[in-house]
Amino acid sequence: MKLINKNLKKGELKVKIENLDDLWYLSAVIDPNDIIKGKTVRKLKLGDKETRSGSVIKKSVFIKLKADKIEFTKDKLRIGGIIIEGPEDIPRGSHHTFTLEENSIITIIKERWLNFQLDKVNEACKEKKSKILICIFDREEAYFALLKKNGYELLLNLKGDVQKKAVEERIKGGFYGLIINTLKEYAKRYEIERIILASPSFWKEELFKELKDDDLRKKIIQATCSSADEKSINEVLKRSELKEALHEQRAADEMKAVEELLEEISKDGKAAYGIMETTTAVESGAAKTLLLTDNFIIKKREQQNFDKIESLMKLTEQLKGKVMIISSEHDAGRKLDGLGGIGSVLRYRVN
Repeated sequence: MKLINKNLKKGELKVKIENLDDLWYLSAVIDPNDIIKGKTVRKLKLGDKETRSGSVIKKSVFIKLKADKIEFTKDKLRIGGIIIEGPEDIPRGSHHTFTLEENSIITIIKERWLNFQLDKVNEACKEKKSKILICIFDREEAYFALLKKNGYELLLNLKGDVQKKAVEERIKGGFYGLIINTLKEYAKRYEIERIILASPSFWKEELFKELKDDDLRKKIIQATCSSADEKSINEVLKRSELKEALHEQRAADEMKAVEELLEEISKDGKAAYGIMETTTAVESGAAKTLLLTDNFIIKKREQQNFDKIESLMKLTEQLKGKVMIISSEHDAGRKLDGLGGIGSVLRYRVN
């Protein structure tokens, strides 16, 4: 995510969505009653209103709406609300939905930004140490690249001395071994957590069979690309396998936090879970970390009962606690959903 403008005195943040992962961050940040400004596509009817004749066109317009519904899918974020400002031919008070995708630019206006919300935006905007390695190869050539926030850094281009005759034996004995050793070296040097192994045809499956290192095998996600050249790195950047790796990378911190909660629960220690216990812990000042799943938040929004939860989050921060929103897509989030979708790791035990 790119932060274009920040004016917290007016409660405004203007951002550009650079990848699909940014949509998840924004879904955790935008709340009902927030004001959203941006360019969008609106259907307009042309012709005679009295006879109801005419044609419908799609027009790009700049509008401002008050959000009342936030809906997140894996590749889109939809924000519905009531239009409060826009062109003359668009009636105020009518409903509209922003559909946010890669390269969308919006301004978010809040009465008050919570610290965890600003942290989410900063986390999305920050250049992190990359933990994902991309390797594209065929029987004669290999490219190694390190994923970056805005693209990739090419690390190495290997060319194998492979003759066309007896290709399989020569590859397995030589070039595959060279690729595997390079993967091991980069995995150690850059502390790689995930490797996207991509190739045209069956080369990736053949190399994977030759790979005996179990730790390295666990890190690999296989993908298909049209050719083994540098331009195919951009092709891989758009594939679902990379999105999966990014989600897994983010999920690691969330899983660690939930496991800490579960460990404290298992020994009847410094933990609270469920809405009643957690509320008591927060109000007493005992909550060190407040954990909520995105499913829990969505459910409370649908029930129009989110105000109480938002107040709990604000109070946690006022009392120097930390708020974490946990995705329900991974096991840790599902475990927390099983505890009611909300819990807290405590500074001290509360009766």
